[in-house]
Amino acid sequence: MPAWQGRSKGTTLGYRIFVSILSRFGVAPGYLLLRFVALYYFLVSYKSSKPIYSYFRSKLGYSVPGALMKLYQNYYRFGQSIIDKVVIMAGMSNKFTYEFDGEENLHKIAQQGKGGLLLSAHLGNWEIAGHLLKRLSAKINIVMYDGEHQQIKQYMEQVTGKRNMNIIVIKEDLSHIYAISDAFKREEFVCMHADRFLEGNKTMKASLLGHPAKFPAGPFVLAATFRVPVSFVYAFKETNTHFHLYASTEKIYSNPAKNEMMQEMLNDYVVEMEKKVKQYPEQWFNYYDFWKQ
Repeated sequence: MPAWQGRSKGTTLGYRIFVSILSRFGVAPGYLLLRFVALYYFLVSYKSSKPIYSYFRSKLGYSVPGALMKLYQNYYRFGQSIIDKVVIMAGMSNKFTYEFDGEENLHKIAQQGKGGLLLSAHLGNWEIAGHLLKRLSAKINIVMYDGEHQQIKQYMEQVTGKRNMNIIVIKEDLSHIYAISDAFKREEFVCMHADRFLEGNKTMKASLLGHPAKFPAGPFVLAATFRVPVSFVYAFKETNTHFHLYASTEKIYSNPAKNEMMQEMLNDYVVEMEKKVKQYPEQWFNYYDFWKQ
């Protein structure tokens, strides 16, 4: 099974169809159409279905029928995350409600005037979490791979406008490291995922769901280098109209041994991630062999 390639799937036509339905008829018809789109991917996308099915079957212990049902739900939830992003960022009419556990933890970090690192994963809907984090007094910087197909990216910017937060794109020349450093110097938040890496990048190991896995070293190197407070942040869809956001209490790592500090941080991250994976198993959108060694 190949490693993650840093690119998103989909076609511009598919996005146009959904946006047209959402803008004219609202969210409910979009979700209805999504049922058939999710079924299509469930039936024909063997390459992405195999690792997700294995995750439900061998890592979480579902029966064969249970794993297949969860696989379909995973595709459906992934489609919903795209629809919800468009609806919220484009300001379309909706009945969404939100519950935020731990928002006070982020305000506390912001008040310290040191900046902060918010670590998440491809769990739930990070776009929704990022959109709501604008309520914080500190500026938000989101670090990401520029892996969307350019045509889709341009079309989505036409619909939703530019993102209302600063985007730091990960580049081969490592210029993003300087941008992150500058953000911390300005006492801002830096948000990034810590559950994926591109082939050839430095990694660290930890056990997730009882099996050894690799994680990108970059996020943990940053926290150990700049010594900023860390919080683990997630946003999940609990019903068609309700989202639940989580932000852990701040963690300040002070071990003088950098490698030990990084491993301690990774272990804490994995513990929190595993809790959320078990709580919302169908909302981990990881379509490659995560445990491949």
